[in-house]
Amino acid sequence: MTYITLVRHGQTDWNLAKRIQGSTDIPLNDTGREDARWAAEQLAAGTHHTVYTSPLVRARETGEIIANRLGIAIAGVVPDVREREFGEGEGMLVPEFIDKYGDWHAAVPGAESLSDVGARAIEALHTIAAEARRRSSPVAESVIVVAHGGVIRAVIDHVSSGTLPRDGEPILNGSAHRFLATPGYLRLLEESPVL
Repeated sequence: MTYITLVRHGQTDWNLAKRIQGSTDIPLNDTGREDARWAAEQLAAGTHHTVYTSPLVRARETGEIIANRLGIAIAGVVPDVREREFGEGEGMLVPEFIDKYGDWHAAVPGAESLSDVGARAIEALHTIAAEARRRSSPVAESVIVVAHGGVIRAVIDHVSSGTLPRDGEPILNGSAHRFLATPGYLRLLEESPVL
C-alpha cells in the first residue's frame, strides 16, 4: 500500500487577486514561498519518501521547497496532476466567472470538466502508487504530490462519490490531504492544513 499526500501549491499573485489560473504558468509570490515552507515544516513531523509535482512552476517550486526541507528527492513531474484547463474562463476574476457561468461545474468553452480532471489525476496517482509499491514492497511508502486546488477538489469528489459536501470549502494554499492507495482503490484518510 502507498500513502499519498496531496499538497496544494503556495500562493501566487493570481490567487491573491482571486483570478482563475488554470494552466497559466504563474509563479509563487513571497507568501507562496512561506506557504511552502510552512507545509514542509508540517510534513516534517511524518515520514515521506519522495515528492512528485505538477509541471506548472508554482507546484514545482513548492515541491522543491518541501523536498529540500525534508531531505528527499523529487521523483518526477507528472503532467496529469496539472491544474484544470479553464478555457475561456482562464484569467477571469472569480466573481466574473461565477456571474458568467454560474458555478464551477458549468460547461465553459474550452474547459475541462471536473470529472475529467478527477479521472486523469486519479489515474496518475495510481501510476505513482504502483511505482512506489515496486520500490518499497513489502513496506508502505509515503509519497507527496504537489498539485492544485481544482485537482485536489476533483480527486476528493471522485473518491467520495460526491457524498462529502465540498462546494464553497476552499482548498487552502499549502494544505495537505492524505490518501491511502492500493491497486484500483483510493481513499481519503485525513485532510488538514497540518499533516
